[in-house]
This record gives sequence, structure tokens and C-alpha cells, in this order.
Amino acid sequence: FIFFVRAHHYSFGFQSMPNKPMIEACVIRFDETDAICHRIADMAKVGVTGGAGFIGSNLTRRLISEGHEVVVFDDLSTGLISNVDQSKCTFHNASITDPEALHAALKDCQTIFHLAARGSVPRSIKNPVATHAVNATGTLNVLEVARSSGAHVIFSSSSSVYGRNMQLPKDESMWLGPMTPYAASKLAAEGYIQAYASAYKVPTTLLRFFNVFGPSQRPDHEYAAVLPKWIWLAMQGKPIDVYGDGTASRDFTYVDTVLDIAITAMNEKVLTEGAMNLAYGNRIFLSDTIEMLRKHFPDLKVNYVAERLGDVKESQNAPDLLKRLFPKVQPKDFETALTETIDWLKEFGQSVANGPATSD
Repeated sequence: FIFFVRAHHYSFGFQSMPNKPMIEACVIRFDETDAICHRIADMAKVGVTGGAGFIGSNLTRRLISEGHEVVVFDDLSTGLISNVDQSKCTFHNASITDPEALHAALKDCQTIFHLAARGSVPRSIKNPVATHAVNATGTLNVLEVARSSGAHVIFSSSSSVYGRNMQLPKDESMWLGPMTPYAASKLAAEGYIQAYASAYKVPTTLLRFFNVFGPSQRPDHEYAAVLPKWIWLAMQGKPIDVYGDGTASRDFTYVDTVLDIAITAMNEKVLTEGAMNLAYGNRIFLSDTIEMLRKHFPDLKVNYVAERLGDVKESQNAPDLLKRLFPKVQPKDFETALTETIDWLKEFGQSVANGPATSD
């Protein structure tokens, strides 16, 4: 076993409060030479909440290709049944707000990738109660399954929890100040993840995602992420909307990199106390992204509109902890990954377009 731990001061954005020393993260790895552990991992039954969605469907395909028995749990509120190959996995059409359905579906899983969420900052502003019910209480329900079964929970949080903290680059020791109900719900879920790890010894891995993009991401609904939405509009010769003046920045992360990290966390039993930011320190300005898009769409038209309530102006991670815990994972260059995403949407975009409309 290898054990890593670092203490730091951590607060929730109230700068008048004294910071409390907390553990940042630790890692426990099984010896890579232990063939028995590898054989057990190869035979593992794995659950994926949100498995019909963007990241979840990519993860499910990877897990199946590596020989795992996979259980997909998704209410199809934004995910697509076409993303689920029911001949190769078990599918449960239900919500994580239903604890009985969750337990019945996932009680025998050795690992649960908890990706299901009610996404979108604007959507949470419209309906904060529904966002809390799915993202906070739904996570509590998943943890209750793991408490009874002993499953390893790998959870997807969000960089939006930093909110009012404008300091760049972000690291795991910084204070957190959610600006929206979505961010608050993710921070509440983080709290439950850490509490169950401490109080009930549930093995947990807490990953904060930063602007994940790639194939299978829905491009066409009201709350679509910026990259697929822009690509989809450009493919149709329509103008794209830029909120603000284009100087906002994002630490975009390709979905394949997220899968590499998540599956390594499962196979090597990488556990965290506190969160680990999952982004590699790319400060990519939206204006630069537009110029990359123009290489593929020379006639791209851009409309600059007012900034949206709750949008974070700049995002960039300090990836030191990420690189220490996952030294073998190498991220793909952003422009190369962007090109792959464009090519995928040109060829297969209709397969993820025209899905269920979001309801608030």
C-alpha cells in the first residue's frame, strides 16, 4: 500500500471565519503486482448513475469494453436511451431520488460511479429545490446504498463550488463560495461524501470536474454546454452567442481524460479525503476557442450578448495534486480534442440531438 496525505486550511468562503485545518487528500493504492486484486477488479460489477448521459455513456462503453458487468441507472430526464446498449448492460429507468429503486439496482455493485445530476447553472436558478433534491439528496441516497454494501463511490462534483473565489489557479486548499443553487447543491453533496467516508468508512473518491467536453455530449437543448452548442450551430451556419466580450476562460477537459482518471481510481482504489480537482491547468479563453472553430467553420458568425447571472468569469486549475495521484494519465491537447469532437458531431451528432426537452 502507498498512502499520501497533506493537511491544509479550508474554509467555505466566509473570510471572517477562522480556517479549520483539514486533510486535503489521501490515496491508497493496491500493489499493481497483485494479480489477485486485478482478477477481482476484472470481474467487478459496476454501477453508473447517469449512465445514459454524456460522461456516463462514454464511461459505460469503456467499462464494458474492459470486461466489466455494468448496471446503468438513469431516469432519462436528459440522457438518451440510444446511449445505452441494453444487450451489454443492465438498465434501470429510475431517479436517484428514489432510494428503494437505487438500492435494488446497485446493491451488488463493488463500485458506483455517481454521475447523475440535475445540471446547468441557469436551470438551478429557475428551480433550486429540484436541483437540491437530485444533486444533494440523490447523492445521500447513493451513499446509503454504499453504506450497506461497502461499494466504492466515485463522485463527480463541479468546479462551480469555488464561485466567488476569483483567485487563479484553483487548488484544493482554497475557500469555497457557491454563487448558484447548482454550486451549492454540489458542495452539499461533497459534504455528504466526506461525512460518509469519515462516519461510516465508505470508500470514496471525490472528483471536481472542470468543463468536460467530447463525443456524445448533447448540443441542442436549452442548457447545452458551450462547446457542443457552438459546434452544432456552426455546422448549421447559424451564429453563436458569446456571453460577455469573449475574455472569459475555461479549463476544458476532454472526456477521455476524465474516463482515464475515473477508471484508474477504481482499478487502483484511489481514495480521497476532500476533493481532487480534475483539470490540467489549461486557461483557454473563449476568444481563442472561437478562432480555433474558424479553422473548421471559416464563415462563423458571433453575437456578443450580456453576461449571464451566475456564470464564472475565469476558470483554471492547479493540477499538482491530480498529477501526483494519477501520474500515468496524460491529457490530450485541447485543439486536437476539439477537432475530434467536431468530427464526431459532424458524423454522429444527430444521434444525440433532438433528445428529451428539459423541464423545470
